[in-house]
Amino acid sequence: MSQTPSHLQYTAEHEWIDAAAGTIGITATAADALGDIVYLELPEVGAAVTAGSVIGEVESTKSVSELYSPVTGTVTEVNQAAVDEPSVVNSDPFGAGWLFKVEVESTGPLLSAEEYAALDAG
Repeated sequence: MSQTPSHLQYTAEHEWIDAAAGTIGITATAADALGDIVYLELPEVGAAVTAGSVIGEVESTKSVSELYSPVTGTVTEVNQAAVDEPSVVNSDPFGAGWLFKVEVESTGPLLSAEEYAALDAG
């Protein structure tokens, strides 16, 4: 259905992470399902996040969806451009629409691109 870049890892809740850079976002599947994203509530720089825990919200014209952390660590950067213009998450979820970066201490259960694509197809 949607692209799943092979260099990323995924959660069953439709987040992605570039583990090498600690960059986290939501998948194209999630962005498509939400519709027009109008507001992002993200953790603050310096916040401790825990794998599997709710760390924010993504609000669209259709609904509000919780955002889960795929890793445990400390938030090092928030994508202010996405906060200011949340629609970038719809137009480029794997690029300019990234949400925040974490200094990763440990990961939660993550899926490969192939595993996520299979889950997404099911």
